[in-house]
Amino acid sequence: MANRELELNSGMRCAKYMLIVVSFMFALTAILLVMVGTTIQTIFGDFSLFIDGHFSSPPALLIAIGFILVAVATLGAYGAVKESVMLINLYGVCLFLVFILEVSAAIAAFVMQSQVRDMLMRTMNQALADYETDNNVAAAVDFMQSGLGCCGVVEPDDWREFYSYNKNESHMEPDDVVVPLSCCARMADLIPSGGDNDYNDCIQPYEYGCFRKMNFIMSQSAMLIATGATTVAFVQLLGVLCAFMLAKTLRRNKSIREARRWQLQQSLGVLISGGKMGLPANSAMSGYQQLESNGEVGTHEPYTYTPQSPSVN
Repeated sequence: MANRELELNSGMRCAKYMLIVVSFMFALTAILLVMVGTTIQTIFGDFSLFIDGHFSSPPALLIAIGFILVAVATLGAYGAVKESVMLINLYGVCLFLVFILEVSAAIAAFVMQSQVRDMLMRTMNQALADYETDNNVAAAVDFMQSGLGCCGVVEPDDWREFYSYNKNESHMEPDDVVVPLSCCARMADLIPSGGDNDYNDCIQPYEYGCFRKMNFIMSQSAMLIATGATTVAFVQLLGVLCAFMLAKTLRRNKSIREARRWQLQQSLGVLISGGKMGLPANSAMSGYQQLESNGEVGTHEPYTYTPQSPSVN
């Protein structure tokens, strides 16, 4: 009996510690999701002029999923410590809901990836067209070109149509193009013009346009969200199954332990009532035997003990 009880306690401890370890792993995964989502959200924020508003939804959803998963992992660890079947079942249900959110984030990221090319071509060409009329657009374009080391949308010649200096310079060669300073890979030294209008001449602009690099950044970000959310989602699906199986194991072990405790109490003739232990009313050790009743109440004459009554001794 003692060995079987020890086996049950060992099984309970094993299930409990397993769920604690699983919850800890999910908490670490949640932190990684928050970090990835925050990084991608920051990148999208730097190039927000060239990105439509709905493209920020998948990284924001990834961050929210990370915080929710931390809370769910804490719930699972607490339920395991308390050995609460109800909390562990609730933990499994919450994991399944988080699984649905992660699948939604993955689907949104895959859809976003298919729309990146057309969106960038539209927004970047529009930005070049508004470069000289809007200071905010000019700052965003300069940041993109200088930060990524690129010029124009597809190539530096894209500025020929949108930059007014190319239309005013009649003495330029047909192949020459004037580009903003943020496009320049190498600048000439200060050229004195004999007055206050000295300027820096761009000797060599960047060779490639910005579309290639922007498309790579956006596509890889969307792919990272999609693959990360999908991988974590399927791992969490295993976590849901594990949580329900552990809850079933805990419930079964608790039932077996209580049944054996009850059998032990019955074999010892001990009844537990109100937290106090006492002997049963009909036990031979109590010195009292209840009279059998045939349902007739008050048919026996009361017996009165007098000094003349025969002694029981």
